[in-house]
Amino acid sequence: MKRITGILLALAMLSPLPAGAVGYGQGTQVDADNVPIGALEFDAQYGAYDAYATSPDRSRILLTFDQGYENGYTAQILDTLAEKHVTAIFFLTGDYAKREPALVRRMIDEGHVLGNHGMTHASLPTLSQEAAREELQSLHDYVIQTYGYTMQYFRCPCGEYDEETLKTAQSLGYRTVFWSGAHVDWLTDDQPAPQEALDKLTASAHGGEILLLHSVSSTNAQILGELIDRFREMGYQV
Repeated sequence: MKRITGILLALAMLSPLPAGAVGYGQGTQVDADNVPIGALEFDAQYGAYDAYATSPDRSRILLTFDQGYENGYTAQILDTLAEKHVTAIFFLTGDYAKREPALVRRMIDEGHVLGNHGMTHASLPTLSQEAAREELQSLHDYVIQTYGYTMQYFRCPCGEYDEETLKTAQSLGYRTVFWSGAHVDWLTDDQPAPQEALDKLTASAHGGEILLLHSVSSTNAQILGELIDRFREMGYQV
């Protein structure tokens, strides 16, 4: 079932987007500080909508996890974060918020930040303005009612957006958070080798990085502690 879900998601990401819609990517070109130029250009273009791909704090690396479904590794990831005294942002879909109350409650209790990843993980540029607002607001309200927690950060499902999407999120009181670092970690039946992943993520590290990770990844769960140690050895706060 998870394999089928992954295939359907991949096909959805290949579907044509409406005119003006964009599939985000930070690109491979970097500046003198190893920051992806695409992420910096995004910040410059869309910062007025409270949408960002990098953190203004260039002394740190921010860990973020997209929570589409549970694959058995989130508890281990939370254990590592607690051991290393690291706070992360977990972007929840509605399905995750409803199916995994114990893990969501643990995220809150251990001081992590919950973010909105859409009630149904729908690509907002493909929706009407009313439906797009409902996609965010319904999950926002559910998390308040169920967990007593008010979310403030939004991540566009599939990384797909347009200006109207960013305006909608801003009008609902959200800051939209993209990323400036990531690796292919979401294919559960084709995980990168731990050493390969460590080397890639270390080589692309940069101040102000917003690192996108997926908690369904066995590799991420395995390497997270060492990755945090490496970032700190490089002089970054995590």
